[in-house]
Amino acid sequence: MEDVLDVYCRPYDPRFPVICLDETSKQLLSAVREPLPLEPGKPERFDSHYQRQGVRNLFVACEPLGGWRHVEVTARRTKLDFAHFVRQLVDGHYSQAEKVVLVMDNLNTHTPGALYDAFEPAEAKRLADRLEIHYTPKHGSWLNIAECELSGAQQAMHGSAHPG
Repeated sequence: MEDVLDVYCRPYDPRFPVICLDETSKQLLSAVREPLPLEPGKPERFDSHYQRQGVRNLFVACEPLGGWRHVEVTARRTKLDFAHFVRQLVDGHYSQAEKVVLVMDNLNTHTPGALYDAFEPAEAKRLADRLEIHYTPKHGSWLNIAECELSGAQQAMHGSAHPG
């Protein structure tokens, strides 16, 4: 826990941005019936029945001190998807950074090995060398600001009276 807290205490440095990363799966739902429209004295009403439309994964990366957030939707949540998302961070938004300081949980797909599974060895090493990885401790994923953002988004979504 102290390792992650020490990372968060670092002053802002664009050469070494601190990026929090997490992902979650979301069920896609569609309404079966059209909602009943709003009427004077009556709110819009939704039927509780829905139809499943599959599942998608959401990768979230945020840079708390830089005020930046990125969400990417993927069909799956594999180590290959993770590796491509990390490469997009390193070569895309953070191409000018010396190292990307990555805070994330220790999910089995969140490893430098995922880079080697997705890319040729030279490319995987180039990407891994641009990362400084810090894992949240077991049962300490609440230390990951990206997870907190996903949790807040889920609460906001589940506060609605209808699916999606």
